Amino acid sequence: MINSTINGKNTSVDVAPDTPVLWALRDTLGLTGTKFGCGAALCGACTVHLNGQAIRSCVTPISAAVGQKITTIEAIGQDKVGKAVQAAWVKHDVAQCGYCQSGQIMSATALLKTNKKPSDADIDSAMAGNICRCGTYVRIRAAIHDAASTLA
Repeated sequence: MINSTINGKNTSVDVAPDTPVLWALRDTLGLTGTKFGCGAALCGACTVHLNGQAIRSCVTPISAAVGQKITTIEAIGQDKVGKAVQAAWVKHDVAQCGYCQSGQIMSATALLKTNKKPSDADIDSAMAGNICRCGTYVRIRAAIHDAASTLA
């Protein structure tokens, strides 16, 4: 049994210690908002927070999360920063196909929790590795700036 706090709830997951966090979340716990994209930590679709840090859950073993706090897209709106990011995403009509959006939102939220007024370069650096097949990068940047302004 692997014990972690997932979305604010103490949770036990009965999986092998080397099971990626992604599959523990999706297959065992039914939290399907976190997406599988590449399986090699290259696309960002699987991004979740581990103790507030954005991580790629497809390559992080669940054993690394023992006793730690995992936050997924299902709970990010419970936080004021996550809620502001989600609202900005809607306002700027960021999502097109939507497949990458949970990972994008998780990375943007992690950025704004550590940098209250990010520059374009800060955003580009923090969002690097989050691939959007639809190419909404300009909207993503605008939404992050908007969320930062809302939170200021």
